[in-house]
Amino acid sequence: MTMGSTRRTVLATGAAGTAALLVGCGGGGKDGGGDTAEKSSPAGTGADGGEELASTADIPVGGGKIFDDEKIVVTQPAEGDFKAFSAICTHLSCVVSSVSDKTINCACHGSRFSITDGAVAHGPATEPLPAEKITVAGNSILRP
Repeated sequence: MTMGSTRRTVLATGAAGTAALLVGCGGGGKDGGGDTAEKSSPAGTGADGGEELASTADIPVGGGKIFDDEKIVVTQPAEGDFKAFSAICTHLSCVVSSVSDKTINCACHGSRFSITDGAVAHGPATEPLPAEKITVAGNSILRP
């Protein structure tokens, strides 16, 4: 076996494994209860050129909303305090599925994260959800 064929075999095997992982963790269903987030599309472009994700009225106090297409979750832990985090669970890269009881929830394996800072509230995840940058302009929540 030549060095070139070994490298091709390793690359092909790695690509197949990555594809299988992505298919296995590709999504989470919505259960329709409580503060469950629903799929949303960007509403447009804000005045500062950022992408408008939602109106501030769309994000419940003590809850949040998941934007599947953007892979971001926006929360409002306290009145007027908006936070944003990656919607990709740090356990096995599933997209989180709901926001309820002041946590961001992943249906794949039961991990839960704080709506305040993305910290792990319940494993198996051991790493917090990374923060995402948003701005609030008037009644619009924008993502740069």
